[in-house]
Order: sequence, then structure tokens, then C-alpha cells
Amino acid sequence: MPRLYVPTMLPHLTTARAPLVAIVGRPNVGKSTLFNRLVGSRRAIVGDEPGITRDRLYAESTWNGRKLRVVDTGGIVPDEKELIPAEIFRQAKMALEEAAAIVMVVDVRTELAAPDMELARLLQRLGKPLFLAVNKVDTPKLEAEAENFRTLGIQRLFPISAEHGTGAAELLEAVLHVIPEKKHEAKAEAVPEVAPAEQPVAELTEEEPAPRETKVAIIGHPNVGKSTLLNALTGTARAIVSPIAGTTRDAVDEVMQRDGKQYRFIDTAGIRRKGKTHLMAEKLSVVMARKHLEAADVALLVIDAVEGVNALDATIGGYAHESGRSVIIVVNKWDLVSSKGAGPARKNDDGRPPADRDIYEQQIRRALKFLDYAPVVFVTATTGKNLGKLFETLDLVASERRKRISTAQMNRFLESVDFERASVPHRQKVKVFYMTQAHVSPPTFILFTDKDVKLHFSYERFLQNQIRKAFGFVGTPIWIKNRPRKKVELGPRKERRRS
Repeated sequence: MPRLYVPTMLPHLTTARAPLVAIVGRPNVGKSTLFNRLVGSRRAIVGDEPGITRDRLYAESTWNGRKLRVVDTGGIVPDEKELIPAEIFRQAKMALEEAAAIVMVVDVRTELAAPDMELARLLQRLGKPLFLAVNKVDTPKLEAEAENFRTLGIQRLFPISAEHGTGAAELLEAVLHVIPEKKHEAKAEAVPEVAPAEQPVAELTEEEPAPRETKVAIIGHPNVGKSTLLNALTGTARAIVSPIAGTTRDAVDEVMQRDGKQYRFIDTAGIRRKGKTHLMAEKLSVVMARKHLEAADVALLVIDAVEGVNALDATIGGYAHESGRSVIIVVNKWDLVSSKGAGPARKNDDGRPPADRDIYEQQIRRALKFLDYAPVVFVTATTGKNLGKLFETLDLVASERRKRISTAQMNRFLESVDFERASVPHRQKVKVFYMTQAHVSPPTFILFTDKDVKLHFSYERFLQNQIRKAFGFVGTPIWIKNRPRKKVELGPRKERRRS
């Protein structure tokens, strides 16, 4: 059996930083709406379809100077036998174990049912501060209806409207009142400001100061093993894993530390083609996936080794490339094709040899030509094989993304470039005066030329390749912008003296 990689988790980032408030309840009672209301952002997908939320979603909030964390859970149906509801229940129980207080949400417009009674009894047995939020109380008439839910036996009852914000402040005040205030809550951490990019840079190649954490988005089409990879990288059961395509809907993130470096891994929903998304939740999950991708530093583009690269993989990779994210191509389920008889892909192979890594990588390069700068790593997420190599590549790519080249170096580099080798139409040829790096993450270069024209694609590609050959920039796209040098304004001519 291959050794499983077990990372070091950050306890202060999961439990000690601020008290946790868990929001629980049956499906479609408004838990995610209340969660978004308490944290002040649209972190969770909200819709009329029941069972949209599946994984645990965490976010921080501040109220009257006190910090707290809020966790949104999927709709709980106790003793449900189906796979997804059972996994939702398991995820919710993990949130309840670490919670300092629990808010059970019910819908005032529905009748009390046996599952509500059963869930209330389960929560009361935990012995933690318990609150009942009777949601969707949008009119004064419904406030009286909310009193009917006292039969659940929960003393702290609050009629609220999560959509409009009514009663949310009173609920939050009551929750914080029963949670003892810790000393570390009152002290806000001082975050050092990063020096602006316009400051003078040193003569040698250097890196920008490393950020407090590297944000890594795990992207790909449904059922390629993104959630399994998240769980393997973080050493947790953070995300629900099932053979059902589209299990993940909300983006699930987890913070962990390895060798003194901090990472935030974000498992995004599987991105489908537009014509293949029918449910509203699926459409929103794709939008949220792209939103979280654009907020990340590095994207892990997960490819199913059995299926190989397809057009949708190229489209998803294009999203990462165009948004300026660094990219690592992760070929998952490699064990199923790399050894004869190892799995379903080789059961009836009629003597075909196992897949060759070099040949497979060449096929990937042909299919994803625009990602020729992205390193390829072959892993098996279910066993943790080669995850150490993936972390090494991730550190390298994150470092290359922050690399800065001095202007003096760039000018010496320009002197060595033979621009005649670039096949460019004559009318789009430009004379380059000098070049400088304006930004990092992604590295962006300003080219000062004699013409105000858009750089020809082949010219830009040629220059990018020359920059990579000289300075590296592994795994990150390079942006080049053209800026014409302004002509010097001449003064008025002096008139000749008449003799």
C-alpha cells in the first residue's frame, strides 16, 4: 500500500480563532439565506430547490467588535438511507461537534413534522446553547404563527426573516450573549501592508514578499475527483465524495499548513457546458466556480486519466489562462491506466500495454497547446500517491508567479533577442525601445515601442517564449502590453533675420 500523505492542520484557523455558530435544519427552510445574512456576503448558493447546500460552508463575521465564525450545513433528514443525504448528515454532525452554539432553522409556513421533532431532540442531547430561528416571518401576522414551534421544546425562539434581515440582529445578540468572550477575540491581528509595485526594484531577479497564504482553486468538469483530491491534500473528510456527478455545488475551502507554508484549497463545483446545466443550482454553481477561480492564485486543472483530455477540459483551462491564474495540470486516477489490470480501464485491454507517462503528457500538450507553460503532475487522489510532488510543484509555481525582473535585466535581455525571427506582418512590426515589468501575479510587462498598435499574436507569443527561456516563470501566464513612446514636443521655430 502506498503511504498516505497526512498534512499538518492549523488548529488556530479551525477552532481557536473565533467561536463557531452552526446553522442546521431540514432542507429548504432558509439556512443559506440566514448564513449569507450573518456573514454579509453571498457566500452560499440560495434558491427554491431543496437540498442545494451539501458540504459545510464556513465564513467569518464581526458583530459589535466581536468575531465569530458561522457554518452553513446541508438540509438534515435524520436516518436517511440515500447516499447524498446520509453524507450531508455526516458533514453536519462534524460541524455540530466543534460548534459553540447551534441555531436550528424552521419555516413558519410549514407544519411541524416528525423529522423536526427528531432533529430537535438530537440537538438538545448535545448539551450546547441551542436557538430556534423561525424563518420567513415576513409579516406581523406570521409572528403569532411562530409561537406554535415552541412545542419543539427549544426555549430560545426568535421569529426572523433572513431574506429581509428582520430579527437577525436580535438572534445574533442572543447567541453572543451565551458564548463567553475570549481575550484573543478583542485583539485584531496587524496585517503588514505590501509595498506598492511602483517602488524601485533591485538589480537582481527577486520575488515579491510571499502572501500570508496561497489560494489554490481545484477546477475541472464533474466527476474527475476534485473533492477526493481536496480531502487527500488536506488530510480531512472536508468535502462529500460520491460517484454521482455534480455532488459539489458550493465552493468548499479548507486551510492547512505544510513546511511552514499556508494554503487555502478551494474545491469548486464541476463546470459543465451551458447546454448541460438545467437546474438553477447547477447554473449558479458554475458561476460561483468561476468567481472563486478568479480569486485564486493557482488553479489545479484536474484531468481524468481514464477519459483523457476533452474539449470541456480545454474550455475550463482557458478560463484559468484568460483570468491570469497560474495553472498546474493534475492527471488524477493515474493508477487505473498505468498498470495492467489495475482497474476498470484495463479489464478488457486484450494485451494492451499500460499507459506511458511521457506519451500521455505529449497528448495533453497537443490538446492544451495554450497551456504549454503549465507543469503536469500525475496523481492518485484516493491513495495519496505523488501528492508530495504536487506540493513541490505548487510551491514552485506560486514562487514563479511572484518573481520580479529588474528593468536593467530586461533591457540586457532585449539586446540578446533576435526579433527578425518573429514572423509578423510588416505593417504590425514595431521597434522596441525598452521593456519593464509593471506587475506580478501574473507577471505583466510593458513594451515601449514606436507604434500605437496591438501586438500581433505571433510576435507576443515569440516574446513570451523568449522571456520564459531567459527567466522561467513556470506555470504562470505572461501578459505583455504595448505602450507607444510619445514624441518629444519641439518648441516653435525661430524666424530668420532678414538682412
